[in-house]
Amino acid sequence: MPPASTGASTLTVAASPQPSPVAAAATTTGTTAPDRLEPGRPGYRRMSFALFAAGVATFALLYSTQALLPAVSASLGATAGQASWTVSAATGALALCVLPMSALSERFGRRQMMTASLAVAVLVGLLVPFAPSLGWLIALRAVQGAALAGLPASAMAYLAEEVRPKALVAAIGLFVAGNSIGGMSGRILTGWIAQLWGWRAALGAVGLLAVACAVVFHFMIPRARHFTPGSLNPKALAKTVGGHLADPLLRRLYAIGALFMTVFGAVYTVIGYRLVEAPFNLPQGVVGSIFLVYLVGTVSSAAAGKLVARLGRRGALYLAVSTTAAGLLLSLADQLAAVLLGLVLITAGFFAGHAVASSSVSRTATKGRAQASALYQSAYYLGSSAGGTLGAVAFHAGGWAGTVSLGLFAVLGVVSVTLYGSRAARAERRRLVPVASVQN
Repeated sequence: MPPASTGASTLTVAASPQPSPVAAAATTTGTTAPDRLEPGRPGYRRMSFALFAAGVATFALLYSTQALLPAVSASLGATAGQASWTVSAATGALALCVLPMSALSERFGRRQMMTASLAVAVLVGLLVPFAPSLGWLIALRAVQGAALAGLPASAMAYLAEEVRPKALVAAIGLFVAGNSIGGMSGRILTGWIAQLWGWRAALGAVGLLAVACAVVFHFMIPRARHFTPGSLNPKALAKTVGGHLADPLLRRLYAIGALFMTVFGAVYTVIGYRLVEAPFNLPQGVVGSIFLVYLVGTVSSAAAGKLVARLGRRGALYLAVSTTAAGLLLSLADQLAAVLLGLVLITAGFFAGHAVASSSVSRTATKGRAQASALYQSAYYLGSSAGGTLGAVAFHAGGWAGTVSLGLFAVLGVVSVTLYGSRAARAERRRLVPVASVQN
């Protein structure tokens, strides 16, 4: 199977300032270093647990205000669109900072960058509950998002360098599963605490959860064995980024990540407003518990490797898209059971699609992996920021049906990108067949 069957024609890999010798050898000889991590080998379980904890902290902090938006609106006198910026500012800042942070990880190391990013984000998280106004809350959330930017791309690059290729999808799936657990636990925790003691106490509890995760990560993450430091050369960085952006497969994967996250950001930013209103009229604690459906994302992301093995990457993406679209349509019903089932399908489809697309980026870029992953994370979180803000605007204009329409439009974009890639791949194969015949 090719590294990514979402429509690859050829693999154009950007040059890295100082590529890893191990990665270069693996590309040249088709073999991998014998001490790379894989299930059953020493260190793999510690690595999985450490990155799982990092994923929990990342999503718990990044989306800590999402389940609290109705309470924030009521407390600070903000509209849904204004309050949504407490989420969009964090994800937008992460998207803007993830590329320069990835460049720093090329110089100072993936492990060091992840540790520093998590530490700063946790410290800011302990200050967020004391924000005196909506403006200050948004500003602190932006700083927190910028701090978290060093973690996602560095984690993907760390896995690509330290884990055997055949185990990469499963390893990234576990990291994404940590994201889903963090998103779920943070929202449930904040929902019930906000109902009892207010949204500020809820944000403080998320900060303490992140502290515990950061400690676990620091003591569990294995030392990197296959990282070679590079230099902070802006020209080399620009060349690497330009090479990745010139790769049509990587561009399609970036677009897919952004579009999937647009759906997810819109749905989960707005769903709280819908459920506290008629005909549901649910209390804040129950609305927070709705995020238990994130467990479905934990399962679907961790199972992404098996899904790809059975259906191929394009098949897995089509299944993820179909599941997401079905969930959006089902959520239009005014019965709570139908809405919950719709959220289950949306969550399962999103996390499966994200795991497939992100692992495809890591496998496609054999050089400059941190920058390749950073570009994916930029697109992904820009999609989250756009989805959260546009979803709130659509909800204000047309109710839940407006938010669903936005989600279906993004889903259609994923289908279009994947179909275009499939046609490009077929055209490339037809072009290469005559060439191969002549050479023979």
